[in-house]
Amino acid sequence: MSQKIFEMIEDKMKKSIETTRKELMSIRTGRASSALLDNIKVEYYNSQVPINQVANVNVPESRTIEIKPWDKSVIPAIEKAIIKSELGLNPSNDGKIIRISIPMLTEERRKELVKAAKKIAEDGKIAIRNIRRELMLSLDVSKDKSELSEDDVKKSKDRAQKLTDAYIKEVDTILANKEKEILTT
Repeated sequence: MSQKIFEMIEDKMKKSIETTRKELMSIRTGRASSALLDNIKVEYYNSQVPINQVANVNVPESRTIEIKPWDKSVIPAIEKAIIKSELGLNPSNDGKIIRISIPMLTEERRKELVKAAKKIAEDGKIAIRNIRRELMLSLDVSKDKSELSEDDVKKSKDRAQKLTDAYIKEVDTILANKEKEILTT
């Protein structure tokens, strides 16, 4: 099997890992992080834009996020977007800066967040397995068309499985770290 095909497959798997990592970063832990707001869009001049495109987002303390909009008129829209998000955060503003205090998580909420993290990780694993499945199908088609020998197909399938196992293990490691972060902060 062509090395280019495996490089392409590995690149797709890396992108799945990055997507999973980004989604897991958006899950709130007891610590403040500007990544919490990455998925929140704000209504600005009749279009939806990420908060970081209309404001400076800082984390001055471990439990506080500060949002300093470049245009003061967007403050109500930012607050509305944060309240609408499923993060359970309550912003407050002084007319210039929006501050969000990150409350301590209850044990029940921690368990919910761990469950959500597991779902995201499982989605990442499914994406990786789908990439493998596509490769396996194309290998079978190549074998049927006599483009590849049975031995080449078997070797390629084994290599694809090893690659898949490695990336699924990486997702498990990322999930374990996120669970630890959620349960200890």
